[in-house]
Amino acid sequence: MATKDSMQTSAGSWALLGSLVSEDAHIVSLLRKAGAVIIGHSNMSEWASVRSKSYSTGYSPRGGQTRNPYDLSSSPFGSSSGSAVAVSTNIVPISFGTETDTSIIGPASINGVVGIKPTVGLTSRHGIIPISKNFDTVGTFGRTVADAVHGLTAIASKDSREIPSEFAATIEEGGFSASLSTQTALRGAQFGLPQKRCWQLVPQGCKHVAQTLFKAIEKAGATIVDVDFPCAEERISSDGSWNWQVIILEPDQSREHGEEAKSEYTVVKADAYNGINEYLSNLKSSQIRSVEDIIAFNEQNTGTGGAFPGDHPAFPTGQMLFFLNVSQDNLHEIAQTKGSEDDTYHAALKHVQSQTRENGIDAALRHKNDDGTVLELDALLLCDRKGAGQQLAAQAGGSSSNLSSTPGLPERGYPIICIPIGVDTAGLPVSLSLQHTAWKGATLIKWASAIEDLVQHVFGGRPQPTYKNCHSKNIPINKPPTD
Repeated sequence: MATKDSMQTSAGSWALLGSLVSEDAHIVSLLRKAGAVIIGHSNMSEWASVRSKSYSTGYSPRGGQTRNPYDLSSSPFGSSSGSAVAVSTNIVPISFGTETDTSIIGPASINGVVGIKPTVGLTSRHGIIPISKNFDTVGTFGRTVADAVHGLTAIASKDSREIPSEFAATIEEGGFSASLSTQTALRGAQFGLPQKRCWQLVPQGCKHVAQTLFKAIEKAGATIVDVDFPCAEERISSDGSWNWQVIILEPDQSREHGEEAKSEYTVVKADAYNGINEYLSNLKSSQIRSVEDIIAFNEQNTGTGGAFPGDHPAFPTGQMLFFLNVSQDNLHEIAQTKGSEDDTYHAALKHVQSQTRENGIDAALRHKNDDGTVLELDALLLCDRKGAGQQLAAQAGGSSSNLSSTPGLPERGYPIICIPIGVDTAGLPVSLSLQHTAWKGATLIKWASAIEDLVQHVFGGRPQPTYKNCHSKNIPINKPPTD
């Protein structure tokens, strides 16, 4: 997020060191006007995790390895890992991050803090180093729902330079704090628990914690019903893990063409090329002007850039992937698109939107009972360490409005809030995520704060970091248990 001061805005890369931005990012200017003191840029996965397919999450050449404060040998997830860890370790009460797909909710959940990923368009992306115009959004981290809500309220604002944010002020601006509630609000609430490739594949250590909470939620007067995402078998990998390139094709489909026309990654590649190049073109005192320049910089600075296998442990495949019998990694694939928004790009965007909206989250929210009646649910609950549910919410992004479930409003990437609910047997945080359709952030705040209040009364406050393995220096970082 660009800050026009002595701090460096670099996406974790040495390539942008010394570059100058023309102005603060829009959300930064709003924070300054609100009286916030910005103490620094947090560390992140370099280039918001699109640099390589194989990398140590939370690592950047400029910042080094971000570590999980509950176990310093374990992953903090990415890409906004530093922002989550800064709140988790009580360095700051509120921080901000960007999410294309899982980059806010993922690190919030594994570092034991509240994360809010708002509807795409609620917050401006102007001055943010971009990945995708269709999926990017700016959200908040806090120790409590109220903290994160106060941060979100400060940055929810119309920005004439950002077409997606034109609806923000009229939808939710200033209305978040009024939505905060207590456990008494749970009486009569009806929640859905997605099963197929979601709850069915939740790691046992997480499932035990969540089941205990579900019993308390039902005792408080709410109902939890089993639901499914109709698109689950196509959009979620068989092990339930996040993978933006996973596509399950029909038997008669050509993988070469069928996969590209159904893949979120098809959209991300072209968007990243256009967005990054546009951002770089506005910098001063920088010779880095394109994705190709970033690739070349890494190749010329192998010690930190890690362009080739063996250069750096954080990037075991470099940016080449030759030894995996794949000729190109993310940056090369992004460059190869030249930003073309061709027929395949538009087909892919339309497909992932329809599958994750009307055949995904919206369908799960309208649960059909055995007698044929439809139950309109208040929210979906996910214990989503593997990230599959977060991915569906991200893929619901995009600019087309023909699928909108809210008359008169464009459909955008769907909102998520996660809250810490305990720790697993390894001592790592377990989180509960709440999802809804676009522009329902205030609704999610109501239910998230109510469940948070219940957690505090029944189980105690937010688990504090234990700093296990505090002398760990391992890179790449260890992955948290997912089975």
